[in-house]
Amino acid sequence: MKKLNRKNTGLENKLPIKIVQFGEGNFLRAFIDYAFQELNKAVNFNAGIAVVQPIDKGLVDLLNEQDGLYTLFMKGVKKGKEIQDIELISNIVKGVNPYANFNDYLSLAKEEELEFVISNTTEAGIAYVASDTPEMQPPSSFPAKLTVLLYERFKHFNGDSKKGLTIIPCELINHNSETLKEIILQYINDWKLGDEFKNWILKSNSFHSTLVDRIVPGYPKDEIEAYNAQLDYSDNLIVAAEAFLLWVIEGGDDLKAKLPFDKTNLDVKIVSDMQPYRTRKVRILNGAHTAMVPFSILYGNKTVKQSVDDAFTGPFINKAVFEEIIDTLDMDKNELNSFAEEVFDRFRNPFIIHNLSSIALNTVSKFKVRVLPSLLGYVKIHNKIPTNLTFAFASLIRFYKGTFNGKTLPVQDSEAIVSNFEKIWKSNDYNQIAKAVLSNESFWGEDLTKVEHLPEAIALALKEIEVNGIEKGFANYSKTY
Repeated sequence: MKKLNRKNTGLENKLPIKIVQFGEGNFLRAFIDYAFQELNKAVNFNAGIAVVQPIDKGLVDLLNEQDGLYTLFMKGVKKGKEIQDIELISNIVKGVNPYANFNDYLSLAKEEELEFVISNTTEAGIAYVASDTPEMQPPSSFPAKLTVLLYERFKHFNGDSKKGLTIIPCELINHNSETLKEIILQYINDWKLGDEFKNWILKSNSFHSTLVDRIVPGYPKDEIEAYNAQLDYSDNLIVAAEAFLLWVIEGGDDLKAKLPFDKTNLDVKIVSDMQPYRTRKVRILNGAHTAMVPFSILYGNKTVKQSVDDAFTGPFINKAVFEEIIDTLDMDKNELNSFAEEVFDRFRNPFIIHNLSSIALNTVSKFKVRVLPSLLGYVKIHNKIPTNLTFAFASLIRFYKGTFNGKTLPVQDSEAIVSNFEKIWKSNDYNQIAKAVLSNESFWGEDLTKVEHLPEAIALALKEIEVNGIEKGFANYSKTY
């Protein structure tokens, strides 16, 4: 079978680089790169993408081996009709690893036709790291890397106002673009890069907050032979996704003119206020995902579909969504219930194997953003803790111990968070463990020991999980809470 590259596929004419994309993972490749390919086809947008590997280890080398090419399989059920599509994504011009070749990274700033910056570096990615400096090659954080790139562009084009960029972060934190801009401005002050550069950032560049929605389980390793059988070339970067796609971007008529997605068949909405879409999606879809992962892995499930179909975990997740999460949202309840039912249909998509381990990355920061507001909102409304979300919280804490029933758990988080949990779990006192985790403001942004009954409930749940396992432990715990 032939190798996948531009020569073998007759795609040797590369597009001009109009987009710098921070992140080369499954989601961006199945969502952003696909969306811009559709835009290229619909209106001859003629946009090539340079992909930047945001951390030391990643997929850029593999991506470059295939000349930026890979296959996207999209499958789903819509109104009872099966949808299946295969797309060879071909708009990635180059992959750049700033850790291996920093000058190659800086050269992106000098691209004449560059217009957009897109990113998805997970919720933990948009963060200020005080130790980052402009001399580092590269700085550790994504915002610091971007500041260096923007400063290089500012200098190269002598502050030309026409060379500013449209910056569209896709990390799933609220007001993601505003947060990113604030951190960039902080670095400008810290690094003494000058008022001229600051004014260029503020006046010549635009920042747009977003909401992204597509379930992307990623590389279909369990079905790879079936996928490969549909191709006449060898592809090491196959990515699978559901058919559903929604991209909401805050912006006005100027952004609509720059990004004419209305000329495509994609559901890309450019709106003045994306908050209603975000709140609904983050709390229900992402909240259900994040709440189920540790709980369902400890129970023994492997996939999202198994989790929602199982006779025990399915009703648990259903109650967490329909009776606890939706209860906290100040929106039309019929609309919320309808959206949640659609979400569960997407979770049950028979074509998509969404491994729980693949969505376990950075669960602490995800829980803070996606689940904790629902838990605290429920307490505020009802003056009691939500039974299922609190048990899911305890499951997260137990998950970060790293092993369960003699098996290693797929914990994937920053070294600081993992080592912190290692220290906490040296104790055998569940009350102490609960207090140590809940009081850690670096995890949750506040001291959760102040939430009435939460420390005791978490301690009880941890004990029950340890002694009786997930199912029996939950049954005993729920008699008290």
